[in-house]
Amino acid sequence: MSTDHLATTQRTHLCGALRATDIGKRVRLGGWVHRSRDLGGLTFVDLRDRAGIVQVSFDPQNCPAEVCAAAAALGLESVVLVEGEVVARPDAMRNPDLPTGDIEVRASSLSVVGPATPPAIPVARARNENLAAEELRLRHRFLDLRRPELQENIVLRHRLMQVTRRYLSEHGFFEIETPVLTKPTPEGARDYLVPSRVHPGEFYALPQSPQLYKQLLMISGFDRYFQIARCFRDEDLRQDRQPEFTQIDIEASFVGAEDIMRLSAGLIGALWREAGSDVPSTIPRMTYADAMERFGSDRPDTRYDLEIVDASDVFRGADFAITRAALEAGGRVRGIRVPGGAALSRKQVDEIEAEAKKAGAQGLLRVKMTNGALEGPIAKFLSPDAAARLGLSDGMLALFVAGPDRVSNPALDRVRQDVARRMQLVDSGASCFLWVTDFPMFDRDPATGGLTSVHHPFTSPRPDDLALLESAPERVRAQAYDLVFNGTELGGGSIRISDPRVQARVFTLLGIDEATAQARFGFLLEGLRAGAPPHGGIAFGFDRIAMQLANASSLRDVIAFPKTTAARALFEGAPSTVPEADLADLHISINGDHS
Repeated sequence: MSTDHLATTQRTHLCGALRATDIGKRVRLGGWVHRSRDLGGLTFVDLRDRAGIVQVSFDPQNCPAEVCAAAAALGLESVVLVEGEVVARPDAMRNPDLPTGDIEVRASSLSVVGPATPPAIPVARARNENLAAEELRLRHRFLDLRRPELQENIVLRHRLMQVTRRYLSEHGFFEIETPVLTKPTPEGARDYLVPSRVHPGEFYALPQSPQLYKQLLMISGFDRYFQIARCFRDEDLRQDRQPEFTQIDIEASFVGAEDIMRLSAGLIGALWREAGSDVPSTIPRMTYADAMERFGSDRPDTRYDLEIVDASDVFRGADFAITRAALEAGGRVRGIRVPGGAALSRKQVDEIEAEAKKAGAQGLLRVKMTNGALEGPIAKFLSPDAAARLGLSDGMLALFVAGPDRVSNPALDRVRQDVARRMQLVDSGASCFLWVTDFPMFDRDPATGGLTSVHHPFTSPRPDDLALLESAPERVRAQAYDLVFNGTELGGGSIRISDPRVQARVFTLLGIDEATAQARFGFLLEGLRAGAPPHGGIAFGFDRIAMQLANASSLRDVIAFPKTTAARALFEGAPSTVPEADLADLHISINGDHS
């Protein structure tokens, strides 16, 4: 690929773009000193830029003595300008592992334009070498970002952004920016609040999503909107979550769920193809109820089996206090069958049980089939035909949780993932996409007993469930859909409520009185009353998509300047204290000792 358009007054070519076809050319290069080798007067420098590495030779026969001396004294990561001729390497010195390995640049001049102190972390390293500790790398992010792996990830991210813009623009969408200083409207996580200097005691919020704005755009007649949006949520972090993140935000009018899912599948296909992979022509679907029953999760990893089975009938007559109590309380006994799991040691099964306990279970009930007989702590409580009724065969291990579904689902989901990892059941090369549909509109808060939104309060109920809003709201299914990839939710969306009467009813069911609804969402309600088309959309976690396509282990590997799991930016020292005078200007005082 030609890089002539990148030429400047200081360089004619990129280091890593030179090839044998450039032999004989005079070139000017600029880059970082990756490695340097002084062979007693003859110095070789590996010069690196965004395109890769090229070898530069400084030979006393071809360049002035002072240039050779300067080359021998170069420090790692110094920035230099070099001029010279592209020549072929001798056959014995060719490097087949380097795209530029057939040539080198025979230098005639050298200028150090960016002298560097010794790097705090190594940049010149083989890809399989151990990295410095992540906290140290995040502290020196400007050095860490010089690593080829991270540069490739950031470049991939750029390409994915351009594909997104091109695909949606070609499908008639307008890219429209929405405010970053917004009205606080809780969406399930804490807002980042921004104090107003000119309105004492009042606050903006950084957006958790552009949800309300994109609905207003539909009401305004911009019937196809998208945005690569920055969003902010003040919540606990983990590997796949950051306090600030990027999402592909999409909304369209006069659409149903099928339209949004079809458009989304096309977009995801375009992104995967850009990264050299494919998406199946047809993405399978599974209802939320089916996903929870079979996998205990609304984002199941379908690269392996280990489906949950209901063993309540098998245990119903058992004289076993734990299962009897669970069944009498209206719960169930559910579990997974693990082929070959009987070979797991007691210690390994104890470790699996620890995962179930982390997810809220009291423990795991275990039984295995060995030489045609059931073994394990609960085997004596089971009837002679239990093995057949449980579908167990020799070498199988069965692990059960007794209790309500809200306990057994997350516990068995965790157990299923841990067992699959231990038994090496996950095909790392597989790409399993899944649409999960028909989510419930509401869930019951176990602490208060009140209804809460499963997605958000602007999600429309299915038309055939509309009457249930009055009689049985917990049975109402939403026109909501999530796209799952290998057990990771890539994005979720829904058809929105466009009838202000339905929206008001949903607010009431959620315990939001009319005054509160008006205070929080009055501008949306006013817009709906002005005439709203049927509309819906979806939001994809762009960072997660980039992470999957880069085969990265953490979101931090696909974000240029990420936060730690403690929500700190180590390279710049944020967050930080501010002078009391600045706080006074914002009409803020800090109480107590926060050191």
